[in-house]
Amino acid sequence: MGFFKKTTHHAKLNAPAMVQVAAIAIITIRCVDVLMVLNVLGGRGIIDFVQRSAQTWALTLIFLGSLLLVFIEILCAFSVVKGRNWARWLYLLTQLTATGYLWAASLGYGYPELFSIAGGSRREIFRSLMLQKLPDMLVLFLLFIPTPSRRFFRLQ
Repeated sequence: MGFFKKTTHHAKLNAPAMVQVAAIAIITIRCVDVLMVLNVLGGRGIIDFVQRSAQTWALTLIFLGSLLLVFIEILCAFSVVKGRNWARWLYLLTQLTATGYLWAASLGYGYPELFSIAGGSRREIFRSLMLQKLPDMLVLFLLFIPTPSRRFFRLQ
């Protein structure tokens, strides 16, 4: 006779279109990044890249860290649609980490051949970096700025 018991089920809000677009964009950007790297390097280049990355502990950690960063970003995309506030903050942290490392590696700190942006001056490097990170900045805009997005994460 469980028909007459009081149940307290609360309806969940559907993710706003901007949050859904942001999540799809995160996944799409990462998949396209991987495909572009595979296209540029080719089969032999991928093998050389992995072998070069495994030469020292520091390079191996950087390589594994970059793979972990991609998986964390994809996890954030799926979690953002569920309304997890920590996911959008973690995505922001991954973008700050990636941008900081690319900037440092491009200026000669770290291992510039592995992950760096070519440029003759700091200004050119910064411009190229910002153009490369523009899609990610737009995703962050969709997650943090519009009122429906903020309300969605606040109410979850």
